[in-house]
Amino acid sequence: MQVQDDDRVYDDINITPMLDLAYVLLIVFIILTTASVQGIKVDLPKASSATSLAKPKTKAITINSNGDVFLDAYPVTLPELETRLRTAKATEPEFPIVVKGDAVVQYQRVTDVLDLLRRLDLNQVGLVTGRAEER
Repeated sequence: MQVQDDDRVYDDINITPMLDLAYVLLIVFIILTTASVQGIKVDLPKASSATSLAKPKTKAITINSNGDVFLDAYPVTLPELETRLRTAKATEPEFPIVVKGDAVVQYQRVTDVLDLLRRLDLNQVGLVTGRAEER
C-alpha cells in the first residue's frame, strides 16, 4: 500500500493570476490615459483684433507670355513691384510669395523678379509649375 504525500514541493509557479492582474492594469492605464488626453472644455474669450494672429496672406507674382508682371492680378512694373513689396514687408516681415512664370516668357524676366525678391530679403518664395503630361 502506498501513502500519498500532500506535503510535496511544487516546482511550477502558476502565472495565470499574475497575467490576469497585468491585463487589468493595462486596461485601466489605457482608459485613464485616453480620458486625460481629451482635456477640459472651456469657453474661450473673443479677441478684439484677430487679424494680428492670422497667417500672412500669400502674395502672387505672375509673369505672362508678353513679359508683363502682375502682383495679385494687378499689373505692375519692376520699380512698382519693389515699392509694394517693401511696404508689405514693413507691415509683415515674413510672408510667402508665389512666382508663376509663363512657359514661353524670357528667362531673364523671371530672373529679374527673383533677384528683386533676393535684394528685399524675402526668403519664402515658391515657383509654381504645371504637371507633366503622362505619355
